[in-house]
Amino acid sequence: MPNLSTRITTLNDGGSDGWEVFYAARRLVAQGVRVTELTIGEHETRTDPAILGAMHSAALAGHTGYADIPGIPALREEIARRVFQRTGVPTGSENVIVTPGGQAALFAAHVATCNPGVTALHIDPFYATYRGTIRAAGAVPHAVDTRPETGFLPDPERVAQAARDTRAASLLINTPNNPTGAVYPRATLDGLAQTARAQDFWVISDEVYDTQVWQGAHLSIRALPGMAERTLVVGSLSKSHAMTGSRIGWIVGPPSAIARLYDLSVTTTYGVPGYIQDGALFALRQGMAAETAVAAPFRRRRQIATDILGAQHAIAMVPSGGAMYLFLDVRATGLSGVDFANALLDAHRIAVMPGESFGACAAGFVRVAMTVPDANFDRALRRLCAFGAELARARKAAAR
Repeated sequence: MPNLSTRITTLNDGGSDGWEVFYAARRLVAQGVRVTELTIGEHETRTDPAILGAMHSAALAGHTGYADIPGIPALREEIARRVFQRTGVPTGSENVIVTPGGQAALFAAHVATCNPGVTALHIDPFYATYRGTIRAAGAVPHAVDTRPETGFLPDPERVAQAARDTRAASLLINTPNNPTGAVYPRATLDGLAQTARAQDFWVISDEVYDTQVWQGAHLSIRALPGMAERTLVVGSLSKSHAMTGSRIGWIVGPPSAIARLYDLSVTTTYGVPGYIQDGALFALRQGMAAETAVAAPFRRRRQIATDILGAQHAIAMVPSGGAMYLFLDVRATGLSGVDFANALLDAHRIAVMPGESFGACAAGFVRVAMTVPDANFDRALRRLCAFGAELARARKAAAR
């Protein structure tokens, strides 16, 4: 058969996609084994039935044909209103295009900002799809390292140096951050914005966790001086409204960029089903109270985790300012994140994501999704900590 394109055969750079432990856990579940799955960011409570009812009514009313490709006007206006309310940046429907989820928005944003072969910067640790998304858009991913000692916050000087060295076309940031939970403070964002303005590149800001902030406050880099014209913000209802399967997201940016993204949508997704957009509009019109209710279990479990982890010394938690995950340091066990996650799954049927799935800087860490009921979460986290303590003691004994 003819060869496949190098673009598709190199999406994972010839290696892992980072999801092996997740796949192993799902195979066990398919075999009837009970596994506590703390891998992906999937709410244990599904989409509000009222939202599904709005979708159902819209479908029955006939909104099942081709939809407006940039998004139905009312939805774009509602997204713009929400963005303005939260950021203070003047935003209209001309600044918004609706996409099939945040992942499609990330791809479209890189296609819009990166010519083939140029460098696209991103921060390490990073969400597992980032590098493949950049490659799919024809660009070359380049990671800018962070350190656990600084809470995995990016150093603007390191970003500036990387941008100079590579002549980067874009920088992808994510705050609140998946996997680390870091919420970028004003000083960090000011430094990144200064670099973007000075070196004239785009910033793609993944803000899908903006409703899940436990400490501090979320600040969009688009709100900083001179950044609205060089920033594409990725948003989604997946996390804020437990609508992961509905595939509804957006990009907010300059009208000229949004107009070109319309052209891309015509030749790729051809829009999002109208009845799903109607459901999204209904969801957003429920206001902040609905979003706060969706986020509440994760805030509660973060406190449960803080209490459990604070009572032991084998496993350390990276300070978590936001998002639905914990990022845990397992280096005291002597195992890599991959080995720890596999051993935990084998011994206790608890599935977590290895830090190595999220980049080299995350080696020796694991990500724990706070996505099971409180009692199950409490029990699983205590077992994880006890398992880590056993391994750490065995390591010390072997070293004597």
